[in-house]
Amino acid sequence: MGEKVTIATVARRAQVSRQTVSNVLNAPHIVREDTRQRVREAIAALGYRANQAARQMRTGRSRLIAVRIEPTRDGINGSVLDRFLHGLTETADAGGYRVLLYTARDDDQEIATYDALLGAYDLDAFVLTGTKHGDPRTAWLAEREVPFVTFGRPWDAPDAHPWVDVDGAAGTAQATRHLLAAGHRRIAFLGWPAGSGVGDDRRAGWRTTMAEVGLAGAAADRATEDGIAEGARELRALLALDAPPTAVVCASDSLALGAWQAARETATDVAVVGFDDTPVAAAVGLSSVSQPLGEAAARCVELLTGLLDGQQRDPQLLLSPSLVLRHTA
Repeated sequence: MGEKVTIATVARRAQVSRQTVSNVLNAPHIVREDTRQRVREAIAALGYRANQAARQMRTGRSRLIAVRIEPTRDGINGSVLDRFLHGLTETADAGGYRVLLYTARDDDQEIATYDALLGAYDLDAFVLTGTKHGDPRTAWLAEREVPFVTFGRPWDAPDAHPWVDVDGAAGTAQATRHLLAAGHRRIAFLGWPAGSGVGDDRRAGWRTTMAEVGLAGAAADRATEDGIAEGARELRALLALDAPPTAVVCASDSLALGAWQAARETATDVAVVGFDDTPVAAAVGLSSVSQPLGEAAARCVELLTGLLDGQQRDPQLLLSPSLVLRHTA
């Protein structure tokens, strides 16, 4: 195999600096015409990412976007982001973009990674996931005018930046209405502690639906950290109540799987519905609310490319989930 052709290779061939090559690719208007021509001839002769280079000369863009890989945690809910990333990569590729993946353990490290990536690569934009109240990541990017979109709403200010999200409240409302139609009246909710935008949204759909039919007082609400063991523990606590629930709507498939396992171990007939429709839910036959992750990813890319191209598109998009029924409900 021959030497890999890089900007440095092009610079040597054209007898210019690497910065000059970068300028020709990204800001050709600041380079003298004779120098531009020499660099372009070197790019053509060396075959330096010819198509990509041509795009950069026309648009001043690298066609490279970055997105974070989340930890898998219990191996269940991490698969949700995996499916989103697959959809994002496929849609980006079809539009001539490439996706750069990075990881970070917390917000501070992620922001430090933004700074490092922007210094090392000609990134066009970021796609962020897992938005939260007072999100410092979006504030950092916005202050520096770095283009980005989020998969998840800006919970403090809906118009703060472009986003795509799934209507979690509509999903849990669907699940609750199904259980009501099946004859259940004591329908509990098993979710996360208050303060999580996503968790509070999913809880709201259940709570509103129960209130609409006058059953708010018959609804037990349990909050815990996410996990299978936590779901099992909370279901046992619910079953110990004087009027235990006959059904439970959960904020995640991890909680739902734990609740379902506890119901089986105690030989209790409790209907269980999860959220996210993960592969584990499908494998064990767990009813769950399914997010349209492929569509969400495609819409994120469309929104981002429109933003970069200066096209006017609706900067906020809320997608509808669907209830997938299996034997647990």
